[in-house]
Amino acid sequence: MTLIEQTKLVLEESNKCLSRHQEMRDTDSTPDFFSQVKPHADHWHAFLIEWREQSRKWLDDNRPKHMRIQQIDAAIEAFNQYVVQSFYKDTGKKRFAQSIQSTCYTLQTYLNALEQEGAKLETETNNQ
Repeated sequence: MTLIEQTKLVLEESNKCLSRHQEMRDTDSTPDFFSQVKPHADHWHAFLIEWREQSRKWLDDNRPKHMRIQQIDAAIEAFNQYVVQSFYKDTGKKRFAQSIQSTCYTLQTYLNALEQEGAKLETETNNQ
């Protein structure tokens, strides 16, 4: 799976967290932590470890103008929190949504840098 595809998955899951949180509020549901929340969070935690390592390598190699590994680390930290919080109806909606919005902005900026570099590489390859 490419770094672009992985980043799109993280973005997609971020948006799912918003809808999951709203669904939990609408249905007044409380999930079982060990059978629902923990396996989901563990899956994403493992995914993000690999994604971060690939991102670090890509950032070191390509040095995009507006992205640094610290931004990736901050996005991962926020993501790990709100992926769990999304299961709980008592999570404050405003701050929760702002955290996701901030992370999505970072992820979209990163995705744009990845796609721009990919397009540049394609052009260079075709011109040779």
